[in-house]
Amino acid sequence: MDEARKKVSKKKTVIRKKPIAKKKTSARKKTTRKKAASSQVRAATSSRHALTDKLKQDLNATKDALRHVKRAAGEELKLAKKAAQDEIGVLKNQLNSALKREKQLMKVSEKKIHKLLLAGEKWEKKQLVNIKKATDKAIRNIKKK
Repeated sequence: MDEARKKVSKKKTVIRKKPIAKKKTSARKKTTRKKAASSQVRAATSSRHALTDKLKQDLNATKDALRHVKRAAGEELKLAKKAAQDEIGVLKNQLNSALKREKQLMKVSEKKIHKLLLAGEKWEKKQLVNIKKATDKAIRNIKKK
């Protein structure tokens, strides 16, 4: 029987598959591989800690800079106060010398005024004497006539 079967060959029926309509690739969403929640939490924690450390470093650097600026401003203020005190001393000395000069000028002026008054009084007395002599002479001349 085996041989008989071999001799008779059956025709194989070919089944043709109908083409299936392809799905549009542009409309299809790409699936992404999702991380496990614990790895996301770890990543968020580590990035948060890194950010906190960076902010702390920035804060410390800012504090140091402010301390430095404060010290420098204090030193500048001390120097400015010292310069102002020196300037005040110089101005006081100038004021005192100007006041002394003014007092001396006042004394000289008072002496001149006193001398002028004395000279004026002397001249006035002399003029009165001259006027008296002239009037006496005029009166004598009138009486003689």
